[in-house]
Amino acid sequence: MIELLYTVIGAQMALILTLIFNTPLRKLLIMGLDKLKRGRGPLMVKTVDMTVFVVLLFSVYSMSKIRDRTIEAGIVDPTEEVLMAKHMLEASLMGFMLFLSLMIDRLHHYIKVQRLLTTILEAVKKKNRGNEDGKNVADELKALREETAALRTEIKKLESECGTKADQAKAAEANAEALRKQSEGLLMEYDHLLEENQNLRTQLQSIEQSFVRF
Repeated sequence: MIELLYTVIGAQMALILTLIFNTPLRKLLIMGLDKLKRGRGPLMVKTVDMTVFVVLLFSVYSMSKIRDRTIEAGIVDPTEEVLMAKHMLEASLMGFMLFLSLMIDRLHHYIKVQRLLTTILEAVKKKNRGNEDGKNVADELKALREETAALRTEIKKLESECGTKADQAKAAEANAEALRKQSEGLLMEYDHLLEENQNLRTQLQSIEQSFVRF
């Protein structure tokens, strides 16, 4: 009985150490405890704990009976003393075993709560990051809108300048056309003057020839 209690307590202490430190074994142990707490597992655990508690009460009752017999006898019987020590050791080990069982259950519960809180915090952080990213996107959109408005203003300015240049080009073309027509008129006038000059020369030559004959 005592050896069994020592074995169980040793196993419980190993489980507690495994739950305390974050190792791959802890994940496997938590999965095992999760499965144990499903279905009829909790009922079996409670049955074992109640059985151990009843045996603990029986050991305490036996110790009280031995003490009463010793008080009545007035002398200490070695056999009674050995039984007293045995029952006391068993009761201490069973009480410590029940305490470790409760500690394992609470550690498992707190680890699950911690994981849940960690998951919630990560979700909140992701949401905050999403909000920050959305804010950055909004700022980028605002900057793009301002840049687009500036480009539109620049385009309108360029269009206005192009219209002015086009009007100037049309005016220059009209002036060039007028100058071309004027030059054509001058050329025609020049040809006409050349023709009249030639006629005058011809007439002068005719007159000179007439005077020479006379």
